[in-house]
Amino acid sequence: MEPQISPLADVAPSATLGKGVKIGPFCVVGPDVTLGDFTELQSHVVVTGHCTLGVRNRLFAGCVIGGEPQDISYQESATSVEIGDDNIFREGVTVNRGAEKEDHVTRIGNRNMFMANSHVAHNCHIYSDVILVNGVLLGGHVHVQDRAIVSGNTVVHHFSTIGRLSFVSGGCRVPHDIPPFVLAAGSDNPTLKSINTVGMRRAGISSDTIDVIRKTFRLLYRRRESLDAVRDQISEDLDGIIPIELSQMLDFIENQRKGKMGRAREAVRSQPQEQEGKAA
Repeated sequence: MEPQISPLADVAPSATLGKGVKIGPFCVVGPDVTLGDFTELQSHVVVTGHCTLGVRNRLFAGCVIGGEPQDISYQESATSVEIGDDNIFREGVTVNRGAEKEDHVTRIGNRNMFMANSHVAHNCHIYSDVILVNGVLLGGHVHVQDRAIVSGNTVVHHFSTIGRLSFVSGGCRVPHDIPPFVLAAGSDNPTLKSINTVGMRRAGISSDTIDVIRKTFRLLYRRRESLDAVRDQISEDLDGIIPIELSQMLDFIENQRKGKMGRAREAVRSQPQEQEGKAA
């Protein structure tokens, strides 16, 4: 099945187009772009730079994917964007390609929805089944793990991680990591309100595991017990058989507390500076 390209679109001859690709009017597709099978660009979409999209992605009007990173240190090298399958990019979504840091790549997994005017900055990693609601702004190097939901007009500080199956309420300023399986709310420096029971049930997590995560949450964030004490208590209660979801949560929190400013990945930013200092 040959690609369907509007005569009003500008598609570079060297772009790689899979079967069944649809490119609407006034779209621009650059020379280093790969569009997987049955991907659709509706209209006024720009896909540029070294950018690879998998199959069945849908890009609505006004999206710009693969633009230069908004980073003053960027030196126009061939950084990239890698996007998986079955993602939806609604109107006005922007995804910047990687800056010359970490692995030089902005990564997006599968089955994600990016609602209108959301922004994914350079070197971000969006896992799979994530929802970014209208107007969400992700700073550079942000990670959003599987099935997380970030509500409208929330801004996330660079190097923050939004944990698996977490839910961040609308209008938040998120300056630190959000652990897996929790609900975070509050316009400035959101607090952890409860666990995301609905999300966990929809994901097929057992009631027993949800109950254990709820108890752990209360011990950590209501009674303010130490992480080591909570680990010991829960392990004793469960005869040492810890559900994988709980292990993920506890390990996430431990790494967060080892990091800086509430962000486990903040250390990544200082590595190049430390290396330069050693070289000097």
